[in-house]
Amino acid sequence: MRPIGRGPRFHPPVSGPVPGRCDRTLGVRLAAHIELFGANRVVLLAAGIGSAAPREFRDGTLTAARCFGDVVTLNPTGVVYFRAHSGVTLGTVFRAWGEPLTATRVASFSGGRTETYVGGKLWHGAASAVPLTSAAEIVVEIGPHVPPHRRFAFTPAPSPRTR
Repeated sequence: MRPIGRGPRFHPPVSGPVPGRCDRTLGVRLAAHIELFGANRVVLLAAGIGSAAPREFRDGTLTAARCFGDVVTLNPTGVVYFRAHSGVTLGTVFRAWGEPLTATRVASFSGGRTETYVGGKLWHGAASAVPLTSAAEIVVEIGPHVPPHRRFAFTPAPSPRTR
């Protein structure tokens, strides 16, 4: 267990574009879970990645947006919802978030090598190339090694409304 980091470096806001087509409803989605670690702390994926402003939030969960793209986060739990057959990758998520993901940088963290794990196993390619698949557990870290989880217990997605 690692604590959630404090301050803006650990809680970057959404600033990227909506990936793919922007539909008024969330529709049927698959889900993957992404855990991020920087400087030995948890980095939160922002709620609202892949949605268009104006957005409404309640208790940290996205409850309404103008529209929803191919990949969306509804809350800062790391669960990412995506359209089947959309070909989205970890790189798609980071671009939609507006944060970098390279061999030596994860969001606002650098100073080491990015390591990525899928289902608890080291991914040997570029982190940005990891495909999102149903029920995938993806761990990205930079800094001290954090033993990765192999799986995540998913719950049903809430249904936000459009504005």
